Amino acid sequence: MRLGGLFFDVPAEHEEAEVAFWVGVFGAERTETDGPEDPYTALHGGHGAPFPVEVQRLGSGAARFHIDVESDDVDVDADRLEALGATRVEKNGSWWVMRDPAGLTFCIVPSD
Repeated sequence: MRLGGLFFDVPAEHEEAEVAFWVGVFGAERTETDGPEDPYTALHGGHGAPFPVEVQRLGSGAARFHIDVESDDVDVDADRLEALGATRVEKNGSWWVMRDPAGLTFCIVPSD
């Protein structure tokens, strides 16, 4: 498994301010993804991370950070991480939303 991305998850009413803030922090360029319904705005350049950094608009819930962890076999790794103390929250197509032992959210996504 490897780190696949860092996401700033924010309620819709804070999305524009959040994007502007992190663009300013990193000196990044904002890149819209797939149109107004897509909840992701990519932040390219400046941050130096070897993985995507994005702002994700939430339908509901409090602001938070989350990471994506890439896996060659999502279900096998979900089982393995569950044995280490994680809990499954929700399956979304080919990937799992999980919580670590402290309750922090992360996702296990297929490797590209």
